[in-house]
Amino acid sequence: MHKLILLASAALIMPIAACTSDISSSHYSTSSVGVAAQTMAGTVVSVRQITVSSEDNNAGTLIGAGLGGVGGSAIGGGSRAHTIGAIGGAVLGGIAGNAAQKGLSSQQGYEYVIRLDNGNMVTVTQGNDILLNPGQRCYVSLGHPARVTPAYY
Repeated sequence: MHKLILLASAALIMPIAACTSDISSSHYSTSSVGVAAQTMAGTVVSVRQITVSSEDNNAGTLIGAGLGGVGGSAIGGGSRAHTIGAIGGAVLGGIAGNAAQKGLSSQQGYEYVIRLDNGNMVTVTQGNDILLNPGQRCYVSLGHPARVTPAYY
């Protein structure tokens, strides 16, 4: 019974990780393919490391609480012990599920401040697959999402 609960837990927690969007500069959604975006040349002014978190939808908390409640109800021999076990399991499962969701749904990235060649400045955040440094020439694609890529002259 406990193995079944663990397998069900893993099967339900895995989709939480799949909900995390890919924020890398090389990831394109199907709706972005074939769409022209204005691209401008510029120079990186500053770079700051950031953490990007997905919107909190409480799925991990709910799944963890449900599984914890089911697992906790299997503890003990009497109906009172089952009830106390279910409540304790739900609380602990909810805490564990919330922590798992936060851990699986956050990513590291960079915030770039760029001075465009026309004098305007823009700020773009994206994943950490490309690191540009202050003073480095770059291209800024003003599509949705905006992207920063190195300029190789």
